[in-house]
Amino acid sequence: MPETDLYAPVKRFLEAQGYAVKAEIGACDVIALRGDEPPVIVELKRALSLKLLLQGVDRQAMTDAVYLAVAPPRRRDLADVKKLCRRLGLGLLLVGARDVEAALDPAPYAPRKDKRRAGLLLKEFARRVGDPNEGGASRRNPTMTTYRQDALRCARALAPGAASPAALRASTGVERAGAILRDDHYGWFARRERGIYALTPKGEAALATFAQALAGL
Repeated sequence: MPETDLYAPVKRFLEAQGYAVKAEIGACDVIALRGDEPPVIVELKRALSLKLLLQGVDRQAMTDAVYLAVAPPRRRDLADVKKLCRRLGLGLLLVGARDVEAALDPAPYAPRKDKRRAGLLLKEFARRVGDPNEGGASRRNPTMTTYRQDALRCARALAPGAASPAALRASTGVERAGAILRDDHYGWFARRERGIYALTPKGEAALATFAQALAGL
């Protein structure tokens, strides 16, 4: 859908609500006026982009009623698009072939802090040994979390032979050793008999793969 095709449905949508609508006024794609109310500014683009967001933020210097009008994004992306617009105080119009949906109205945004998530971040920071990851590294490289560090400690302790979770807790100081062995998220551990665990071939390979990280634990 070309950007020029967005204008007609947006114009009809606003006129149906009693606005007088004109295009290309100054730097703005669309201006809508209704009585003595502040102007409504709409910026048109086929899809959300950094340029469109910057235009919307710039127009907020003239009015609080700024909308971005775009063709509907993929359903899986819509929530993120709305979240971003909400944080910037921008409205969002989704322009389809037949109609326009006001997905979000502009409003001041005051984010609520998620204390639980913040607490988890601080806990992970405090418990992680050293700084084993490279900031911005590709997700193809496994992130060295506190959980992975604890699992590696358990794997190293099992290298000489099978042992119980209690023995691992005593030798490694990893309080959650039992849960790590039982859940076996990485496929490193196997139960040999009741209460006794050993390394799998994948666990042995992990000791070589993460040898550098293990040296600092």
